[in-house]
Amino acid sequence: MAKINLSRMDVQALIDLRKQVEDTLVSQRSTLERELAALGGSIASIGGKVARGGGRGSALKGKKVAPKYRGPDCETWAGRGATPRWLNSAIKEGKKLESFLIKKASVKGKKKRKSEG
Repeated sequence: MAKINLSRMDVQALIDLRKQVEDTLVSQRSTLERELAALGGSIASIGGKVARGGGRGSALKGKKVAPKYRGPDCETWAGRGATPRWLNSAIKEGKKLESFLIKKASVKGKKKRKSEG
């Protein structure tokens, strides 16, 4: 394919080139949709996989983590997702988020990860 110098093209030539690109993309899409339909699939069936990076979700999604905050009635929150109502109301009353932190007990014998490299 020949290189096109876009900086030397006038506005009308750029608009025409854009139209050609759009027409080519529409043609390619329709060709791919026909081929996919022949295989028994559809664009909608693969749409979610493409948006998430080929069907792989986050490695952390669904993993349980230890709670970081504990409320007065023993409610807990791990610090992920939306702030729970009990914590929002306590903060509105003037309490500090740090006052709900759960103290971590030191664990003996736990090894640190070696850095790769």
